Amino acid sequence: MKPAIYAKFIQFLTEELALSNDSIDIVQRSVGNHPVPIPMILWQYGLVTLEELDRIYDWLHSKTKLDLG
Repeated sequence: MKPAIYAKFIQFLTEELALSNDSIDIVQRSVGNHPVPIPMILWQYGLVTLEELDRIYDWLHSKTKLDLG
């Protein structure tokens, strides 16, 4: 993920899904150890619901689509 999109993604997680900075730190450490998609880590750790996971993937898809176009 490009740095500019990553920054917006973190902003989306904190503002739209109300994830705490601690939750995001946990996920970032986990991703650093194992290259797994951040949304899946969030779900596996119980930090987001399936509905929120769907919103995350919709958001990522829209940003990727804009980036490619």
